[in-house]
Amino acid sequence: MAEYDTEAGRLLLKLVYYGPAQSGKTTNLMRLHDLLRPDLKGSIMTLETQNDRTLFFDLLPFGIHCPSGLLIKFKLFTVPGQVAHDSTRKAVLSRADGVVFVADSQLNQQVNNGESFDNLAENAGRVGLDFSRLPLVVQFNKRDLPHIVPEAEVRARWSATPWPLTLASALTGLGVAHTFRLLLGAVYDRADGDYQLAAQHGLSRAALLAAVAEENLDE
Repeated sequence: MAEYDTEAGRLLLKLVYYGPAQSGKTTNLMRLHDLLRPDLKGSIMTLETQNDRTLFFDLLPFGIHCPSGLLIKFKLFTVPGQVAHDSTRKAVLSRADGVVFVADSQLNQQVNNGESFDNLAENAGRVGLDFSRLPLVVQFNKRDLPHIVPEAEVRARWSATPWPLTLASALTGLGVAHTFRLLLGAVYDRADGDYQLAAQHGLSRAALLAAVAEENLDE
């Protein structure tokens, strides 16, 4: 679903952070903005309600140049978690090239996590995305809080699924860069098949990951 402009020499990839309300989607993007190299990132824009919840989306644009000169632009969005804004969720999810599902690790949020993940799968189909092929990473956030689902239980529940699983505390930065690298790797694999990033543009998977964030950003 990427936008490829051969005349302008630009490939635009859309990445979306999806999940229940207040699971930490916006905090992930804000922390990621802090971690990205200054020469890569643009401004982060937020639209919030009086209750300090993201109503529409956050947008964090950044980009890198391939050796061929191709500019790869990434735009990162979050969707609103509230059920009332499902139409906005679909609009933001449309044409996504990769998704991070941000789950809330707290024990009292497990039903909300399940409903939100089901909503992601349903909305992906509604906007024409093949959910079985969509690059997706599942992040269990808020691991710094008390009363959370034990790690062993989280891993057992998701062990049979095909998606990478990460544990994070976006508030402290733990797991944020790792989650993002996993998503970028999956998105690269699909984009390389479609646009020959390595063969025609000289950009390997390892080079992309190295260009976006230095190794010392790993938690």
